[in-house]
Amino acid sequence: MPGAYKSLFFLAFDLDQSGQAIPVSEPKLATDEPAAIAEARRLADVHAGAVVWKREAQPVIGEEGEPEILWRAGVLGDFN
Repeated sequence: MPGAYKSLFFLAFDLDQSGQAIPVSEPKLATDEPAAIAEARRLADVHAGAVVWKREAQPVIGEEGEPEILWRAGVLGDFN
């Protein structure tokens, strides 16, 4: 569809004092899926969890689709 695009993100999580998963940063935009998964794997080795997802958006009409998880490991919190 014209005006639609897909964005790819990755994010790591740590556990707070109460054991809840919290993001360690803002979601990072990735250029391609293999690179995003490689970076998320690296992050998962040193954090409680990590996730890679993509989302389709149509900014012309103000719509954003649901996230589609491509890879995940460990404990995840809210990233939507």
